[in-house]
Amino acid sequence: MTILDRHILREWFAILGLVLGATTGLLVMNTLYSDLENLLELKAGIGTVIEYFLIKLPGFSAAVFPLVLLISLLYTLGRLHHNNEITAMRAAGLGLGRITRSIWVTGVVFCGLVWLLNATLVPWSVERSRQIWDSLEFKKQAATEGASRVGLRTGVAFDNRRAGRMWYFNRYNELTGVANGVTVVEMDAQHRERTRILAREARRDPAAGFWTFIDGREIWIDPDTGDVMRTTPFAEKPMGHYREDPALMNVFDVKPDDLSIFELARIVRHYEAEANPKAGVYAMRYYSVLAETVGPLIIIAIAVPFAVAGVRVNPAVGVSKAIGLFVLYFLVLKVFTALGARGLIDPLWAALLPNLVLLAAGGVYFARAR
Repeated sequence: MTILDRHILREWFAILGLVLGATTGLLVMNTLYSDLENLLELKAGIGTVIEYFLIKLPGFSAAVFPLVLLISLLYTLGRLHHNNEITAMRAAGLGLGRITRSIWVTGVVFCGLVWLLNATLVPWSVERSRQIWDSLEFKKQAATEGASRVGLRTGVAFDNRRAGRMWYFNRYNELTGVANGVTVVEMDAQHRERTRILAREARRDPAAGFWTFIDGREIWIDPDTGDVMRTTPFAEKPMGHYREDPALMNVFDVKPDDLSIFELARIVRHYEAEANPKAGVYAMRYYSVLAETVGPLIIIAIAVPFAVAGVRVNPAVGVSKAIGLFVLYFLVLKVFTALGARGLIDPLWAALLPNLVLLAAGGVYFARAR
């Protein structure tokens, strides 16, 4: 790394740190305003409140990182341009690619950082913060409604088309893992009812991974006529091939933005072979998170050519164009996200196309600026 590279990176990182700290602080303050009162109503202790907000910090950083990167780059390069440092570097025979070499290398490193955030820290942050919140709500519910009502969900339905089974629970307790009022219908290849299990209670062995039904009845049905062929009562019936995960059954009650990439991946894998209308929203969110990995390179491709416009051009003009292009990118991204979520465009391409197009456009502007 040369003196020039160190100089540019030192100027950039100083601004990057300031902007990142300021924007993250604003998000923390906003979350304090919206969540603190609710946490106190749930009787969270000081330690729990501090832990909750510290755990949410990685999510804040990932959310603001593209904007922070753009602002810091525009400010740093604009200041170097305003002070005629860029002009002096070019007069010394250095091309724009050589001047910004360290920025591009750092951008590749930031791509890895974004992947690390999205693949590990942010999912952990999302899941752990939700666990803390749910735990507090469970405690409050236990104090006001009794322990038997803690973590209770009603009317849980799950259609496992891949296995040909439909599930319904009158009540499911997330804390104990016990379902009451259970109905499981097995279908044939033509999606006609073949068997039905009715049980007072069912629970899934977390170690073995299969379900056991208690105090119920199994009914065999003729798929052609719909007539009941036979019925058999049982006191306890383990079903070794019933391996549906309760977490997946309840996941549709959670907004896609509140799910981690691991939970989203499970949904996409489960429904990748099905035309389930609900799955499109989750697939769109999953691929969007993956596409964000190339975000730093897109930001650099936008910021560099506009921030170092010709000496006769006011730097504010280039900065305004870069911000306008960035806003246009997000508008296009929102449109493609809506189309992908509704199945009008494949979610994978709906997530990739806006990023690839803007990256190509940035490359064209960069080549012209050279």
